[in-house]
Amino acid sequence: MYAIEPFSDTVLSEQEIKDLQKAKMILENPGFAMKIAGYLGKPIEFAIDKIDSETLNMATSKALSKALDVAIGSLKNEKPIASSNFKHKLMAGGSGAVGGFFGLAALAVELPVSTTIMLRSIADVARSQQHELSDIETRLACLEVFSLGSTKNSDDDASESAYFAARATLAFEMRAALQSVSHMSSKAIQDALSRGQMPMLIKLINTIASRFGIVVSEKLAAQSIPLIGAAGGAGINLMFIDHFQNMAEGHFIVKRLEKRYGSEKIEMLYNNLVL
Repeated sequence: MYAIEPFSDTVLSEQEIKDLQKAKMILENPGFAMKIAGYLGKPIEFAIDKIDSETLNMATSKALSKALDVAIGSLKNEKPIASSNFKHKLMAGGSGAVGGFFGLAALAVELPVSTTIMLRSIADVARSQQHELSDIETRLACLEVFSLGSTKNSDDDASESAYFAARATLAFEMRAALQSVSHMSSKAIQDALSRGQMPMLIKLINTIASRFGIVVSEKLAAQSIPLIGAAGGAGINLMFIDHFQNMAEGHFIVKRLEKRYGSEKIEMLYNNLVL
């Protein structure tokens, strides 16, 4: 159980405190690797060492570039209703079955598909948390979710929030990217991206990719284990999308509260939620 140290000046409602509590429980939980290891056991540790980093980097870059294109151009703003997590899980499971059947050879095709499905699911979660998808900041925050939930480095301060540390890594690039596109339409941004003329957005994607690649390597390692097959690949992709749906829920709860109360206050309250 989590408890909250008292803050005499807090104005969050009881429900908002519960929401923030839920967000921290999600965002500070062990990463995707721990979930996969619990599912497959020791083989995952050996498989990760055999991943071709060049192939992985190319596939991750392609997947996030596609996700960026989708985020800028085609996310639709609709009435905020409960997110359709189950529908997106079914779609991701299907693409995972292909990945599990064909293994590494399918990565370049399967990863952009599953990443795009996840992005749409993340956007669905953002909308359910009352964020406007017409807002470019919300769209980039959807991409930011892909940087969350990887395993912390062993030299990280154990008292530091993994979530806020991940956001701090992106803070400069996020601000610069937002400033570079704030005056532009979605079509103008897409056209500029296609010509390689959006260096700040590209830098942001590269920073996200460095963390997303960690989780992708864990997923790929699991799918590359002999005999995992289509059924196992589908199961791993269900865990993969479930992981990022959870990260999205926690992330957009925090951002919703930050919009209302300010980022400093919410970070302070978040950090003072104690075990």
